[in-house]
Amino acid sequence: MLVIFDCDGVLVDSEIIAARVDAQLLTEAGYPITAEEVAIRFAGSSGEQIYSAAEAEMGRAIPDEIRTRSETEIDRRLAGEVEAVAGAYEMLDVLDAARCICSNSGMERLAITLDRTGLYDRFRPYIFSAGEVRDGREKPAPDVFLHAAEELEFAIDQTLVVEDSVHGVAGAVAAGMGVIGFIGASHSWPGHGEALMEAGALTVIRRLADVPATVEALAGWDRLALNL
Repeated sequence: MLVIFDCDGVLVDSEIIAARVDAQLLTEAGYPITAEEVAIRFAGSSGEQIYSAAEAEMGRAIPDEIRTRSETEIDRRLAGEVEAVAGAYEMLDVLDAARCICSNSGMERLAITLDRTGLYDRFRPYIFSAGEVRDGREKPAPDVFLHAAEELEFAIDQTLVVEDSVHGVAGAVAAGMGVIGFIGASHSWPGHGEALMEAGALTVIRRLADVPATVEALAGWDRLALNL
């Protein structure tokens, strides 16, 4: 069995940090929004996806300087503040399955967060950035998940994904994979679990400690009965 983990908001508690930075800068650019709203609307999205969506709604461009400040400030704060999600190390110690990371973050940011939290060596070299494989399509496109399964030589029906975002769940479902929704990081909100289930997650967990048992249970389910 292959277990694919999203990084931000699943393994590292980074979504709330990025949401606070983007809320401040988007508001400055004339798109008033709170960090909580950023988390609800854009969790799992790349910076490009977030700022492009804001531009479409405002009907005008956001200065490149704002976008650059976002990337620089998020990286700076992640390098000094980000922590692993509670239970990540212990879960990986007992998870009896192959594992990798599939993220919308670029490899430079993944290096920052995974180095800072001591998780890089738990996954290397199987760390995949959606923008840097195949045609560079980010989640909710399924490409990065399919690429990972091919690289690690696992069939789709022998692959499960742990995701905290609707984008990520949708991408994994589009790849034909079963998804465990995760709602245990700091950016989670009321209704988060329901949103992940509506996007196609098979179940939702609040603790990373529950991943091994959930993987074991889902591995024995009839995938056809789950409409996968």
